[in-house]
Amino acid sequence: MTLRVLVVEDDREIRALMQSSLAVEGFTVQTAVSLREASALLRHAPPDVVLLDLGLPDGDGLELVRQIRQSQALPILILSARHQEAQKIQALDAGADDYLVKPFSVGELLARMRVALRHRGTALLAAVTQHELDDLRVDLDTRRVQRAGETLHLTPTEYKLLARLVRSAGRVVTHRQLLADVWGPEYTEHTHYLRLYMAQLRAKIERDPAEPRHLLTETGVGYRLAVV
Repeated sequence: MTLRVLVVEDDREIRALMQSSLAVEGFTVQTAVSLREASALLRHAPPDVVLLDLGLPDGDGLELVRQIRQSQALPILILSARHQEAQKIQALDAGADDYLVKPFSVGELLARMRVALRHRGTALLAAVTQHELDDLRVDLDTRRVQRAGETLHLTPTEYKLLARLVRSAGRVVTHRQLLADVWGPEYTEHTHYLRLYMAQLRAKIERDPAEPRHLLTETGVGYRLAVV
């Protein structure tokens, strides 16, 4: 089951980071930069979870919390730089399920999303954040990739591609799914992107890129990260 997440955040960098991180986890992500835009998305494409900043250009995010609670019971997580206890209490009393103070880690956000969804009867597996095989070590919590103890320097796209495969280690991820999760749904036919970046990633990770040990091709289907 693919869950839909609405990220309401006016900071471009934070919004982009959250969108890419959640997409790698397999969520379908929509974004809004204002209360007005978020309200429109809630009406026309209701999400399963809302991640909400409080300081928006056209008002306070608490207005949206109250609006949602008038008709919907979906999980709402507040993501805010406001750290005073009174503000946290106000948001929770208004109907928010949880409150994270910026900056926060993606791992913590995902854990709290799992708790909020579980309380609504939707169970999600804990995120896979580490992978080890032979001399390859990947730690998504620290964004560190090592081979034989040496840190490998990946481009942002190479890292997103590897992270997506780590999340599904041992299972085949289709070409279309990789393209949608790493580049976006409008790129699902651009298989040349995938071939190019997979070749670059293999050149950095594999001892012999021509005979890959870790990044395996499932001909005509997709790719798989080996676990044994």
